Amino acid sequence: MDSPASLVWELLFSAAGAGYFIYGKKQKATVPFVCGLVLMVFPYFVSSTILLVVLGVVLMAVPYFVRL
Repeated sequence: MDSPASLVWELLFSAAGAGYFIYGKKQKATVPFVCGLVLMVFPYFVSSTILLVVLGVVLMAVPYFVRL
Protein backbone atom coordinates (compact mmCIF):
# COMPACT_ATOMS: atom_id res chain seq x y z
CA MET A 1 0.00 0.00 0.00
CA ASP A 2 1.27 3.44 -0.89
CA SER A 3 1.72 6.19 1.65
CA PRO A 4 -0.98 8.84 1.93
CA ALA A 5 1.40 11.48 0.53
CA SER A 6 2.06 9.35 -2.53
CA LEU A 7 -1.67 8.89 -3.13
CA VAL A 8 -2.27 12.65 -2.92
CA TRP A 9 0.56 13.37 -5.38
CA GLU A 10 -0.77 10.69 -7.76
CA LEU A 11 -4.22 12.28 -7.67
CA LEU A 12 -2.78 15.76 -8.23
CA PHE A 13 -0.64 14.78 -11.20
CA SER A 14 -3.39 12.67 -12.75
CA ALA A 15 -5.85 15.57 -12.47
CA ALA A 16 -3.34 17.97 -14.03
CA GLY A 17 -2.70 15.38 -16.74
CA ALA A 18 -6.40 15.17 -17.52
CA GLY A 19 -6.46 18.95 -17.88
CA TYR A 20 -3.45 18.97 -20.22
CA PHE A 21 -4.92 16.07 -22.17
CA ILE A 22 -8.26 17.81 -22.74
CA TYR A 23 -6.57 21.11 -23.58
CA GLY A 24 -4.19 19.45 -26.03
CA LYS A 25 -7.02 17.55 -27.69
CA LYS A 26 -9.23 20.61 -28.14
CA GLN A 27 -6.41 22.89 -29.32
CA LYS A 28 -4.79 20.16 -31.44
CA ALA A 29 -1.53 20.81 -29.57
CA THR A 30 0.78 17.80 -29.46
CA VAL A 31 2.97 18.66 -26.47
CA PRO A 32 0.18 19.23 -23.90
CA PHE A 33 -1.69 16.21 -25.27
CA VAL A 34 1.28 13.86 -24.82
CA CYS A 35 2.30 15.35 -21.46
CA GLY A 36 -1.25 14.96 -20.21
CA LEU A 37 -1.33 11.34 -21.29
CA VAL A 38 2.01 10.64 -19.61
CA LEU A 39 0.96 12.50 -16.43
CA MET A 40 -2.14 10.33 -16.15
CA VAL A 41 -0.26 7.05 -16.64
CA PHE A 42 3.19 7.41 -15.04
CA PRO A 43 2.05 7.37 -11.35
CA TYR A 44 1.09 3.72 -11.79
CA PHE A 45 4.71 2.79 -12.54
CA VAL A 46 6.64 4.95 -10.04
CA SER A 47 6.81 3.74 -6.44
CA SER A 48 9.10 6.38 -4.90
CA THR A 49 7.31 9.51 -3.68
CA ILE A 50 10.30 11.77 -4.32
CA LEU A 51 10.75 10.45 -7.86
CA LEU A 52 7.00 10.83 -8.42
CA VAL A 53 7.11 14.51 -7.42
CA VAL A 54 10.22 15.29 -9.47
CA LEU A 55 8.91 13.61 -12.62
CA GLY A 56 5.47 15.16 -12.17
CA VAL A 57 6.82 18.69 -11.80
CA VAL A 58 9.09 18.26 -14.83
CA LEU A 59 6.24 16.88 -16.95
CA MET A 60 3.95 19.72 -15.87
CA ALA A 61 6.60 22.29 -16.88
CA VAL A 62 7.38 20.79 -20.31
CA PRO A 63 4.37 22.35 -22.14
CA TYR A 64 5.35 25.78 -20.88
CA PHE A 65 8.89 25.56 -22.25
CA VAL A 66 8.40 23.41 -25.37
CA ARG A 67 6.22 24.92 -28.08
CA LEU A 68 5.67 22.94 -31.27
